[in-house]
Amino acid sequence: MTDRKKALVVGAAGVIGGTLAGHLATLPDWDAVGLSRREGPSPHVAADLFDPAGLRAALAAHPDVTHLFYAAYQDRPSWSELVEPNVTMLRNVLDALAVTAPGLQHVSLMQGYKVYGAHLGPFATPARESDPPHMPPEFNVDQQQLVEERAARDGWAWSAIRPSVVSGFGLGNPMNLGVVLAVYASISKELGVPLRFPGKPGAFDALLELTDAGLLAEATVWAATDPSCANEAFNIANGDLFRWSRMWPVIANAFDLEVAPPLPMSLQDVMADKEQVWDAMVAKHGLVATPYRDVSSWAFGDFVFSWDYDMFADTSKSRRFGFHRYVETERMLLDLIDDLRKRRIIPA
Repeated sequence: MTDRKKALVVGAAGVIGGTLAGHLATLPDWDAVGLSRREGPSPHVAADLFDPAGLRAALAAHPDVTHLFYAAYQDRPSWSELVEPNVTMLRNVLDALAVTAPGLQHVSLMQGYKVYGAHLGPFATPARESDPPHMPPEFNVDQQQLVEERAARDGWAWSAIRPSVVSGFGLGNPMNLGVVLAVYASISKELGVPLRFPGKPGAFDALLELTDAGLLAEATVWAATDPSCANEAFNIANGDLFRWSRMWPVIANAFDLEVAPPLPMSLQDVMADKEQVWDAMVAKHGLVATPYRDVSSWAFGDFVFSWDYDMFADTSKSRRFGFHRYVETERMLLDLIDDLRKRRIIPA
């Protein structure tokens, strides 16, 4: 008989955490509970990660947690301001579990290419897990240092998962490129304008990669359960590279849109007044009544479309350790568009 494992998924309301919780629910030897500030699908714990006492009280009902999957994130205006809140939240969770979950075996930390300085400008590609650190501050690095210190003290293992930009279904999240693309194209069609790439000129031809949320969930569980992966970091991406100059016509075709030449513009600025357009589309097309703020991650779109340098990592380490899943990025984006239509988030 297989020993059962119990996962605590912190950040279960997000694209990454929600997809991970859904994946765990399909596995026969796992139980899982999600944790976020907002209510979520049962089983779920609603708790404030900045409230240590409340967090301990909420987790006291789950003393059998064996695996922590940490995917929470608190946004701030600057890179330096990200450190304190994001390290504090993780520390509070680890402190609570040290009291409430004596059988904790593994902590999985969700990171990203910021570890390599990808958000700062051109960096060495393909980025490798062994690459040297860059000038701080960087909250991902500080979080990993905290996890390593606690693992040495408390005797559990850890893994650090480093995806590229993650694509999957999720609303109300500050970082969701797939929804940015789908809503931007839908509004372009509604207004009768062609689909223009809004980013920096160099970004149109730079190489980049994405990470499917489902593939990421599988990889995260694999790294947390394969003994050879203990205390290791892994880059996780779909396995192919693309340029927006090739992908943009594919996205346009999915919406029966013409493609016009790129036009650098801030989506955060030009889409700021489109709430009335969106609300009219919801009524006209019989869509699920989704607030504009929940589908408009325009600042994140501007961030991604500003990368006028290559943005990809070496994923061969995960393959050497035994993870061989692959997702075709073009198919992933088209499937996400179809999914948003089936859910009546965007017009068919």
